[in-house]
Amino acid sequence: MKHLFARFASKTSEWAGKPVVFILALSVVVVWAVLGPFFDYSETWQLIINTGTTIITFLMVFVLQNAQTRDTRAIQAKLNEIILTSHAENRFIGIEHLDEDELKHLDRLVAKAAKGRGETEACRTTEAAQATPPPKKAEADKRSAKTSKQKQRPLEKS
Repeated sequence: MKHLFARFASKTSEWAGKPVVFILALSVVVVWAVLGPFFDYSETWQLIINTGTTIITFLMVFVLQNAQTRDTRAIQAKLNEIILTSHAENRFIGIEHLDEDELKHLDRLVAKAAKGRGETEACRTTEAAQATPPPKKAEADKRSAKTSKQKQRPLEKS
């Protein structure tokens, strides 16, 4: 049942985001508005659009939330794998569970570190470019192959 709803939510979310669905919804509203004079803009006429849109909105909230939650979990898993296979700090894994104040504090720390690192990296890059000649192509290829082998690590299942 869980997988059936997940597939339904994904397909519905994908379908609901298409321009043709928007045009269809807009057409329904236009037809409803055009029919207003024929029903003397009665309460029943108003009730039809209000009830219809409320029911659709209510159901779509759950469907879209399910699809969004699964997408977010997938993105987090991908980001965690990137962190694990890079030189990034492993302490960033799972930070999506922190409260708002902790996330803001961490964001300020990362921004501060990035600003400092950016200035330091720019200076190092400029100094290195001026001080040393560019490496030979064969040496650069060996270095990049060695680095990429070190960074590759299969996804561990828990």
